[in-house]
Amino acid sequence: MDITNAVRKITNWEYWPSSMLYIPNLPYAFYLACKARSLTFFTAVNPSIKSSGNGAESKYITLQLIPEKYRPKSILIKPTTDFSEVLNKINSINLNYPLIVKPDIGFRGLLVKKIISPEELKIYLKKHAIDIIIQEFISLKNECGLFYYRLPKKKKGHITSITLKKFLSVTGDGKSSIEALILKDKRAKLYFEILKKTVAFSLKTIPKKNEQINLSSIGNHSKGTQFIDGNHLISEQLCQTFDKVNNSIPNWYYGRLDIKYNSFDELEKGENFKILEINGVIAEPTHIYDSKNFSYIEALKEIRSHWKNLYEVATANHKFFDAPYKPLTEFIKEIIYLKNYLSNIKKIN
Repeated sequence: MDITNAVRKITNWEYWPSSMLYIPNLPYAFYLACKARSLTFFTAVNPSIKSSGNGAESKYITLQLIPEKYRPKSILIKPTTDFSEVLNKINSINLNYPLIVKPDIGFRGLLVKKIISPEELKIYLKKHAIDIIIQEFISLKNECGLFYYRLPKKKKGHITSITLKKFLSVTGDGKSSIEALILKDKRAKLYFEILKKTVAFSLKTIPKKNEQINLSSIGNHSKGTQFIDGNHLISEQLCQTFDKVNNSIPNWYYGRLDIKYNSFDELEKGENFKILEINGVIAEPTHIYDSKNFSYIEALKEIRSHWKNLYEVATANHKFFDAPYKPLTEFIKEIIYLKNYLSNIKKIN
């Protein structure tokens, strides 16, 4: 990375490590824990999800909580599964290429990849000997993150964040290669080293004038996707739609849905969309990463606001429905396991 890119990453808080959002907020987290009289009070917020979604839960099992009409077709593959059986499972639910593959445990786009052929899939599975989700590629045009929470005993919930996702792309001028276009683009060039490894076409190709080249189909910030504040789109109709969705997912009260949709008008009406993932207790209101509209201080305040909502839901679940707070020793064991697991798979990323 050249010095200009390095300076941009230092001066723009959007690119700072996520710990910079959480370390300053730790005193507030401790205050909430004291009020709840439990350091693990947050594990009661989503009783149907392991530890309410602390990152160590199975994405595949969590996905099955979503009604079939809202979720992509998916299969879970164990590292011991023979590849012929993998192909049989793919055929049994009529999955077609391209496919999306990702670890059953993971976040921030780690090892998520678009696969275009059986040969590429075989290489991926051989390289990554862990539980892998194989999922249909949803070709709907748009993607967003929608943060929702509902207090137990209440019929209506709240949408507190909408993040519109703009995938990384460059536009041809008829003369420059894709590589040259990337290096001219202020945002794309920050991800050049990642793009060299992930794009499925030659960077030496010269696109036609005004031809848009999509550099990623994975809606993760770490892959270059730009997060845009869409909170102006929150409406009563949208809230009603996701009240219905929330009530169709058992014992899920707090978190972010990552959604593919065709048009926002259809999404608002509850039509033509798919939920890619439910993110639980560690979910972020990702609209804060729109650094053009949010300052670092405002982002810190937004995190605290969501943690307050988390506290209210978790303690209500505990009080009214006896949802347990996970014992601290068990929670620590899960976090240690998760840390070691992520460390190991990052080595083969």
